[in-house]
Formats: sequence, structure tokens, C-alpha cells
Amino acid sequence: MTLSRWNPPDTLSAREARIRKRVGKKRKMFGFLCDQRCELFDEEFQAELEQMYRDTGAGKDPVPPALLAMVVLLQSYSKASDSDAVELAACDARWQLVLGCLGSDEAPFSQGALFNFRERLIAHDMDRKLLDRTRELAKRTGAFDYKQLPKKLDVAIDSSPLIGAGRVEDAFNLLAHAAWKVVLCVAELRDRPAELLVDELGIPLLAESSIKKALDIDWSDPVAKNAALNLLLGQIETLEQWVKTNLSSEASKPPLQDQLGLLERLREQDLEPDPKGGGQRIERGVAKDRRVSVEDPDMRHGRKTKTKTFNGYKRHIAVDLGTKLILAVTVASANEPEKDSLPTLVDRLDQQGLELGRMYFDRGYIESSDVPELIADGVEIICKPWRQSNGDKFNKTDFKLDFAKQTVTCPGEQTQPMILGEIARFDADVCNACALKSKCTTSDRGRGLRVAANEPLQAKLRVLQGSAEGRARLRERVPVEHSLAHVSQRQGNRARYLGKRKNEYDLTRAAALVNLQVIQRELESSEVAIAA
Repeated sequence: MTLSRWNPPDTLSAREARIRKRVGKKRKMFGFLCDQRCELFDEEFQAELEQMYRDTGAGKDPVPPALLAMVVLLQSYSKASDSDAVELAACDARWQLVLGCLGSDEAPFSQGALFNFRERLIAHDMDRKLLDRTRELAKRTGAFDYKQLPKKLDVAIDSSPLIGAGRVEDAFNLLAHAAWKVVLCVAELRDRPAELLVDELGIPLLAESSIKKALDIDWSDPVAKNAALNLLLGQIETLEQWVKTNLSSEASKPPLQDQLGLLERLREQDLEPDPKGGGQRIERGVAKDRRVSVEDPDMRHGRKTKTKTFNGYKRHIAVDLGTKLILAVTVASANEPEKDSLPTLVDRLDQQGLELGRMYFDRGYIESSDVPELIADGVEIICKPWRQSNGDKFNKTDFKLDFAKQTVTCPGEQTQPMILGEIARFDADVCNACALKSKCTTSDRGRGLRVAANEPLQAKLRVLQGSAEGRARLRERVPVEHSLAHVSQRQGNRARYLGKRKNEYDLTRAAALVNLQVIQRELESSEVAIAA
């Protein structure tokens, strides 16, 4: 199998030049991609893309991978599906200008080729390399004067919700949906229609398009609801018993094993024994790490605020405040705390060989295990401290914490030793006799003060927030919010794909396009300055 390189012409034809001039006034990204395509996809990067393919000598020659990588960017810019991308490449002169096929009646790739390329891109993490290439392009084009920028980067991190593409279902629908997937799997293994199978087994509920409609009960009646649940569970158990008896070998390996495992997990997360006897009931409260969708295994319940919830993912971005370029991204399930995503972003910054001077982020990231290591490496952390509240009583800011002596002194001048990550206890007798007790505690056992493991950092951040100069430094992170807004506008707030990795690919290409727009604006402003 021979891989051909994408070699768009360096010089535009008369017709291409006319179209390039038109897109220079509106939809400028088409013109920018046309101008920079050879620089963005140089010989070195094309060679890296070619490593995604096996040299077997079999099959048809693939479409040049660099051309398909450009299609990926055009897709994000035009918000086009795979089928739309094929049509645009065949009919839209702007797409043809960028792809170097102006005047062609056929697209230079098929929908299947684009799908397969995306799978390869994700499998080899080359989408992340595409994002890295935009940063390299900024250097090559001279969009920024790097001599005037600090060697060590100031990086800001932020996140926003991404609503999942999978259908969110309650316990009844999740169980019925998962059971139907088992039925479909069994029907395929037995080469029989699924509808005929459920009739033979006497489990008609599992074939219904709407389990709630099929049960047809008063859903406000807890007795009827519980009876309906156990009716559904009875038919699921009938199915499982039949599979165990007739397909024991197939049940121990994929795909049937996976579907049965999913059904069991959903039952464990949503059900509990009925204390009144007589089967199962819906578990009170929400199970930790509860799966909310059958089709998307990575979607979870999440919270943006105490009152605002969503189902899906969180997308995280790291932005260089000097250039406003996005350096790294990641996607996490909605229930994963921000602190769990910081190590991934830091690792990806390290892989690019970037030196960090300061890091700006929200409180949610401050508890990450990477923060002490960053501080030890000389990275300055800029973040708001945790809020301190204790009603009308003294809070932590009213106490004197001496980290050198490892002591804490209360407003009443009682001093006790403190250990990071533990609670400092003050003597009850001293507290009860103190004139300030009514302002400090209602307990007769003395005041307790929780000292966080990162309390020295929290103390520094409280000092930072307490001055006008410090608050101005905190506001330096605002560009990351702007970048996140641009990414949200480009990617949308609803996921295009199922699963974390594919949605991270979508986020990565959106971030790459945002970077290209930043570079384009910088180059335009430089040209205007030179002309002036």
C-alpha cells in the first residue's frame, strides 16, 4: 500500500485567486487555511500522519491523511456532519479552494474514508498532535513576538459542561433498555427475530417501545409503582435464566457477556431490597457514579452550581495567557471533580516541553495532588481561596496560624499545636472560661479548627485576595473564560459523539480551530500595524 502525500499547489490559479479574494472579506478562515495549509501540513507532519497506516501492500491506496486532517478542521468550522462534508467538498467552492480540488465534480474522499481516518486519528492520539501543530504554526508565522513573552508560561485552566448525546433514562427505562439489548444480542446469536424470542419466553414488556406506557399505572401510587417494578424484574430474571440455561458458553464472552454485565450493574446501582418484603424497590437517593445512559457508558450526573445540574461531561482547557492559545484539553465525566483532570492537563503540557511560571485556576482544581508538586517545581499558583464561613462565630481567618512553629492561636490567645490535614482542638476548660466564647463556639468541649492539608497555600491565597493588587492578579485569568466561550461556540454545548474519547477529539479539533482564528487575527493586526 502506497501512501500519497497531499501536495496542494503553492500558486493559485486565476479562479482560485478570485475565490480567495472573496473569502478574504467574509468567512476568512477559508482563506487562512488556504494560505497556511502547506505550513500546517508540512512534510514532517505528513510523515507522522502516515505512521497511522500499516504498510501491508493490500487494499486500495488511502486518501492522503493530511487532506483528511484538513477536512476535520473544515468540518468543525462549517459544523458539518460526515455526509455533509462529502457534499461540501464536491459542491462548495470554498471547501474545494482549501482542499486544492477546485472544479472537481467529485469529493476527493468518501464518507467511509473520513470515518476510518477519524478512528485512526483517535487511536493514535494524533488529534492532540494537530492541536500542538497550531502552536507550532504560531511560531512559524511570527504571529507573536516570542522574544517579548516570558520563557516560563502563565497558564490558566477552566472547565464548562458538555451535555451528553446519549439518552438519559430513569431506573425503569434503563433496566428495560439494557434488557432489550440482551434480547437483541441473543436474537442475533440464535439468528431469530427478537420479537419472536420475547413471545416464546413470555417477556412482552421487554419488547415495548415505552415501558412506562406498557405498565400503564398511576405513577404517583408507590404501591403500584413497586408492583410494576417487580413485574419488570420478573421478566428480566426469566430472560437471564433462559440465557444461563441455553447460552452458558456465549454468556461468558463478548458481546453477550458485556450486555449481561451492564444489566447487572444497573440493577445494583438503582435497586435495593424492599424492607417491607416482597422483592426490590428503587434505591433511595442517587448511587455514587450512577450510570445514566445505556448507549453512552461515560455520561454521568453533574453540577455546574448547587442548583444547576446537567448530564454528560466536563471539558477542560489550558490556555497560555501570553498568546491566548489553547495548549491542552481533556474531557471528563460530569461527576469527576476538577482536581482529577488537572494531572492530565499538566502531563500534556509537560509532553510538549513547556515550562510553567504561573497557573491560574478555580478552587475546584486546588485540591489536586499535582498542586504541591507544581509548587515544589517553582510554579506560582494563582487562585481564589476557599470561602471561610462559620455563621456569626469566628472563622479560620480570625485565628493565627504559624506554619513555622506549627501552632494555631485563637482570638482569645489560646495556642495549640496543629497538624496539616487534621483538626486542632482547643482546651475545653480554657474555652468555657473565655470571655469570647459566645463569639467562637456553642460547644462545651472546646473549639475545634480544621486545618487543611494545603493550609499554607490557602493562607497565601487569602492574603492575595485581600489586596487590590492581588485581586487584579486574580483577574488575569479572564482570557481563559473567553477561550472557553469560543470553544463552546465552535463545539456547541451538546456532545456530538458517545464516549469521553470521541468527545475529547471533538473538543481538540474545536480548540485547534480557535487557535487558528487567534493566529489569523494576530497576523491581520500585524499587517494593519505595518501598513499604518
